[in-house]
Amino acid sequence: MFRGAHARALCHSVAIRNRRTNVSTEHLVKNIGDQTFNLPRTAPVMVLPDALLFPNALVPLFIFEPRYREMLAWTLERQRMFCIALMKPGVSEAATAHDFHHTAGLGMVRACVGHDDGTSHLILQGLARVRFTGFVQDAPFRIAELRELRSEPAEEFSADALTARARQLCDQARAAGAEVPEEFDEKLAKIDDPSVLCDVIAHTFLRDAARRQAVLEELRVGERLRLLIRHLSAERE
Repeated sequence: MFRGAHARALCHSVAIRNRRTNVSTEHLVKNIGDQTFNLPRTAPVMVLPDALLFPNALVPLFIFEPRYREMLAWTLERQRMFCIALMKPGVSEAATAHDFHHTAGLGMVRACVGHDDGTSHLILQGLARVRFTGFVQDAPFRIAELRELRSEPAEEFSADALTARARQLCDQARAAGAEVPEEFDEKLAKIDDPSVLCDVIAHTFLRDAARRQAVLEELRVGERLRLLIRHLSAERE
C-alpha cells in the first residue's frame, strides 16, 4: 500500500493551515494493550458511508478529498488523532451533523504516506469509543467535542460462555470461507479481555455497517457479546 517511487512522508511535506482553530488541549489517559495514550477533548471527524472504527482495530484509509487532506495535515501537526463516524442510511452526503452517528471511534494515525498528487494512504488504530457532545468547527472539516464511552464489564461466568460462543462462530465463519488477516489466530489467542475480543471479532467478521454500529454503541460488555453473536449468526443464514 505504501510503495511508490514518488511517495513521501506526509508529515514532512504538507503545508499546515488552520493554526488558529480554537480547540481544547486537555487530555484523558487511555490504555491500549501495554501502551498509554492521551485522548484529546476535541478531534476532527471523518464521515464515511460504510466504515467505522472499533478500539484496537487497524483500518487502512485512502485520503483524497480536499477537506480530508486538510484534516489529515491538521491532525499530523497536532495529536495525530481523528474520529471515524458512520453516515446514516439513505444519506449520500453528510451535509449536517444529523446525517451521521454521533457514537464513533477515535483513532491514531500509525503510518502515513503522502503522494505527489496530494492523496495519502494511512493506517488508523482504534483507541476508544467516543460520543460527540458538540462541534467547535464545521468547515473546512468538522472538529467535535468528545466524551469517552467506557465499557461496563460483564459477569465472569457469563463472559466466559459468551466469548466461547463468539470464538466458535469465528471458526465457523472461516470454515465457510471468510478471509481473516495474517496472524489473526495468534492475536485472538492472546486476548483475554471480553470487551477487546468482542470488538476485534466484530471488526473482522461483521459485514453489515448498521450491525457494526449497534455493536459499537453497546457499552454493556455482556449485551455487546450477545448482540455480536446474534449478528454473526444472522449473517451466516
